[in-house]
Amino acid sequence: MSAYDDGPDGAHQRPEGLSDTMVQALGSLSSALETTERARGHLYSFHQLTGTADLELDRAVRLLREGGHPEWAEKVQKEILGRNVIPGHWTFQIVEAYNDTYYEPFKELEKAAVDRLAEGRDHLYEAEMKEARRTDGHPAHTARPGTSP
Repeated sequence: MSAYDDGPDGAHQRPEGLSDTMVQALGSLSSALETTERARGHLYSFHQLTGTADLELDRAVRLLREGGHPEWAEKVQKEILGRNVIPGHWTFQIVEAYNDTYYEPFKELEKAAVDRLAEGRDHLYEAEMKEARRTDGHPAHTARPGTSP
């Protein structure tokens, strides 16, 4: 604990009896979920980029027709425009399946583990790392927002 304030708030202090191993385990579980959040963001990027490309095909089809190549316009329109990205799926269906099958159950399990094993106290591993790395008396190393040396 720092000499100039009283350390992390109660929500970020280890409950009595919670071992180092459990703090590390919950930290790893949380880290894995954070990585899943990033993967989900990339999935949404994939969804939006693919949709943007599909909408741009409307312009390509129009310009191919205007440019005197209706056969190519027809080929793009029939072969690529609105095509499934994997059999039976547009990207929104992939996002929905990921959310329902993997993301939501993972998020619920991580929350249940933190609630049951750490009395709902999240980010204990990071909070303890912050406390160990703080420089006593430094104004940019305070334990909590709104505190000062």
